[in-house]
Amino acid sequence: MKKSILLFTVIISFSFSIFAQTEIDSKEPVDVWKKGGKVAITFNQSTFSNWIAGGENSLSANAFINYDFNYRKGDWRWDNKIITAYGMTKTKSSGTRKMDDRIEFNSIVGKKAAKYWFYSAFLNFQTQFTNGYDYKTDPNGEIPVSKFLAPAYLSFGPGFMYKKDDQFKINISPLTSKIIIVADDYLSSIGAYGVSPGDHSRYELGFNASLYHKKDIMVNVSMENILNLYANYLEDFQNVDVNHQLNIVLQVNKYLSTNIQFHTIIDDNTSKKSQFKEVLGVGVNFLF
Repeated sequence: MKKSILLFTVIISFSFSIFAQTEIDSKEPVDVWKKGGKVAITFNQSTFSNWIAGGENSLSANAFINYDFNYRKGDWRWDNKIITAYGMTKTKSSGTRKMDDRIEFNSIVGKKAAKYWFYSAFLNFQTQFTNGYDYKTDPNGEIPVSKFLAPAYLSFGPGFMYKKDDQFKINISPLTSKIIIVADDYLSSIGAYGVSPGDHSRYELGFNASLYHKKDIMVNVSMENILNLYANYLEDFQNVDVNHQLNIVLQVNKYLSTNIQFHTIIDDNTSKKSQFKEVLGVGVNFLF
């Protein structure tokens, strides 16, 4: 609980301090649809031969897609974002293992209420592509601890959105429905991810707040913050779920870049400990 409060405070302070120091251009494109995104494929390799200090050969690759398609017409705004990632790593001792796996879709529709404020409704969906394993307790990867749609998270609800442009927005939804899906029979039977044993879903009603901020922090270096906070009215309201993604891109040229991704999750239904992931790689970018 103390870790949740501490991280919650740090993330909120960090995000809003960025906003307070940033002047955002309020001019928006006049096009009805604005689409764009990128595919980043990164690689890491380590090779050792008679290396006295020790080491193990390794090879890893990660593919990351980040795509936006936003609609703007009159007083209406409809923002959509798709994020997918999948990565594998291979070493002699451990073999091939998954290091990244996620599917996420975000959608917010809003109708202008006053200047930068909108009446809004949002939808968020998250899951993964393939089976996941806990190699600490299951070194051979025989029993999956997660699968496609096990878990999956579907959240939606009405609220209010503050948006100056496509680079910064805050959405607040005080009546958010959240459905936790566990489609796998075995994971359902052990009550994984907060569902009751034998059930394949769990319904929650709570408060949701999300923040999106993207900025060029220096020449050829961009930073993207995606923060989501959720508290369940029906159970343990004080335990705030935190999902924070920080993506930093250091652009070398049109095609080459260094990509750094940080992902922090606090969710008592998934794990009693804070989850943290960092992925760094040099790779190829394709803009579309």
